[in-house]
Amino acid sequence: MKLFRTLALSTALGLTLTPAFAEVTLRYLASQGGLSPHELAAELGYFDGTGITLENVGYAQGGPASLVALAGGSVEIGSAATAAVLNSIAAGNDFVAAFPSNGINDDAQSIFYVLEDSPIKSIEDLAGKTIAVNTLGAHLDFVVREALHQKGLPEDSANLIVVPGPQLEQVLRSGQVDVSAFGYWQTTFTGAAQKNGGLRAVFDDTDVLGEIAGGFIVLRRDWIEAHPEEAKAFFDGSIKALDYAREHPEETKEIFARVLAERGENAEVAQYFAGYGVREGGLPEERDVQFWIDVLERQGAVPKGKLVAKDILYVTGDAAVTN
Repeated sequence: MKLFRTLALSTALGLTLTPAFAEVTLRYLASQGGLSPHELAAELGYFDGTGITLENVGYAQGGPASLVALAGGSVEIGSAATAAVLNSIAAGNDFVAAFPSNGINDDAQSIFYVLEDSPIKSIEDLAGKTIAVNTLGAHLDFVVREALHQKGLPEDSANLIVVPGPQLEQVLRSGQVDVSAFGYWQTTFTGAAQKNGGLRAVFDDTDVLGEIAGGFIVLRRDWIEAHPEEAKAFFDGSIKALDYAREHPEETKEIFARVLAERGENAEVAQYFAGYGVREGGLPEERDVQFWIDVLERQGAVPKGKLVAKDILYVTGDAAVTN
């Protein structure tokens, strides 16, 4: 990408430039029971003096809805699972994956739960079963497909239905579904369900994908090019917030609880926040995107070679993607 040439050149020459920030409002859709890195950054004051104001304009049922709003100009910030972002770009949207919104590791992961007495013991048992996910065409959908593929089963052999995060536990306990998938961004709901007991984990997405970015904060490329300094300030502040959450988990939970209460949500679930699951420094690795490009090409969803990881990821003059 040829963004931020001036910034990169000034860095190379050893010059220090004081950015001239414009006043910009970045609209976004929130996630129930969740707090995005940029929301945390705003709460911590990391955007002070940058001209950036965040505006929550409602909730997104899932990442694809967020991307539709971004493409239509209803918001300036999107947030979605990597596969959903790639599908949207392949469909013609000129989006940039700014930084991982969440990741999956030993601390934060998506977990597929059944009732303790369920006959489902393994991924192989998912064929023909009904699984509750937050939305279709996003992370949990693709994890199920990839899990089945790795076991040599048809990728569409499980039945996925959409259930909002706050109802995942309820539909499982009432027997309406066989499995409830709690996303890596829903560790608050996971913790509350675990506390009530009677559930058993069958597998999690790290078993299928390993440690990887789960999704990305997404910006339109034309917006970045029109607001290079503000885009970099947004990036820097959000990455700083990701590191803050790792280094100050209890303070982050307190902020989390306050924001949820202000939204009228259940603030009690904030105690179960398990972190964002991203690596130190917040920068993506090329595998975070290339893994899903390979999957989509294998499935025939995108032509081979149409998507190139390094062209999708955002870089600045002082930040780089690692291999």
